[in-house]
Amino acid sequence: MKTLKIGILGAGSFSRAFVPLFKAHPLVRGVSLAELIPERRRAEAASAGVTETYGSLEELLASDCDAVAIFTQRWMHARQAIAALKAGKHVYSAVPAGTTVEELAELVETVRRTGLTYMLGETSYYYPSAIFCREMWRQGKFGRFVYGEGEYMHDMSHGFYEAYKYSGGPDWKRTAGVPPMFYPTHTLSMIVSVTGARMTQVSCLGQVDESGDGVFGKGLNEWDNEFSNETALFRTSDGGSARINEFRRVGHWGGRSVRLSLFGTEGCFEEQPDGDVWVNRQREVTSVSDLLRCSNDAAWSMQPGTKPEDGTQHDFHSGMAPVHPLWRLPKELVNMPTGHFGSHLFLVDDFVRACAAGKLPPNHVWAAARYNIPGLVAHESSRRGGELLAVPDLGEPPAGSSFLEPDLASLAPPVPAWTLPGPAYVGKSWW
Repeated sequence: MKTLKIGILGAGSFSRAFVPLFKAHPLVRGVSLAELIPERRRAEAASAGVTETYGSLEELLASDCDAVAIFTQRWMHARQAIAALKAGKHVYSAVPAGTTVEELAELVETVRRTGLTYMLGETSYYYPSAIFCREMWRQGKFGRFVYGEGEYMHDMSHGFYEAYKYSGGPDWKRTAGVPPMFYPTHTLSMIVSVTGARMTQVSCLGQVDESGDGVFGKGLNEWDNEFSNETALFRTSDGGSARINEFRRVGHWGGRSVRLSLFGTEGCFEEQPDGDVWVNRQREVTSVSDLLRCSNDAAWSMQPGTKPEDGTQHDFHSGMAPVHPLWRLPKELVNMPTGHFGSHLFLVDDFVRACAAGKLPPNHVWAAARYNIPGLVAHESSRRGGELLAVPDLGEPPAGSSFLEPDLASLAPPVPAWTLPGPAYVGKSWW
């Protein structure tokens, strides 16, 4: 299998977490770094042990890298991804994929035309709760989908001020006021990746910010956005419904900024700060907290109730949970520091394997559009006072596409590493 050279675009805290993982992957032969600010470029390269650096995206695209991993400001992702694809590079992109329906449509068409790999680095796809729910869905334990909830509760004071100041410079408030529903992929992906259905209609309400800090408000930011909190109610293509909360002013600290609940006709899953539970129509209640709880390894985790020094959420510093399929990771990655509830290792492995094998990763561009576009339409609905709007869809991967997931599933051990706890499931294997 061929190896790859990865060009990292952006030298912030998020790329800092991924550079060592790309370097450690056995199918990666080299890593370079592109960053506009010279002193930041030099410091990050020295810290990460990267010797090949570039001062712009254009310089990076002119290099011999095979793929570009984008870790820049969120409204830049789509244009940079399109440029990289047109230059013949595979693309890994931090979320979101884009901020307009038009640029997402161009992104999808560019992937289709070039035949190159595009993957959205959606961390929620590998959160323990999402992994658990996908398996229960595969087994038919939910029955027919009824209702789902996704919540991203991340107060501005929990790391966002610092991040925007770092990336935005003196005029950082102009971009810090991005509409909450422009960042919907954490929440939407948790539902879409389980059921496979898409969002078809939405009504959304926004809450006008009253903090007075100059971030959210008419004329204060690039989007003329006054909403710091938005709540959207969706109709789904399978006849169910879903509610998504994107909150940036909320007095919540439960160790989880992203939460999922799913309700079906036969079984339900609920995730809360103090525990996780599976219930079914037979009135059986099973705690799955131990199965989904990430390790508190002191090397990269925070104990519950403590606050990371950089102000970020607990999610960013978490380790692995028993539900994570460690057996599918290259041995070089298994003991590497990870974050966002164990997702970093799996995202890197997905992307590298997909590029090397020429197969579609789970979070391919068509999935990314379905995670992203509903939020963009939801914000427009909030601007119209909650008007019900149709959600456009950019379709499916081309017929005959080859997917990476069957390859990964084939790596499962013959004997499952664990079984689902609780009297209703004793002895029933997970994988």
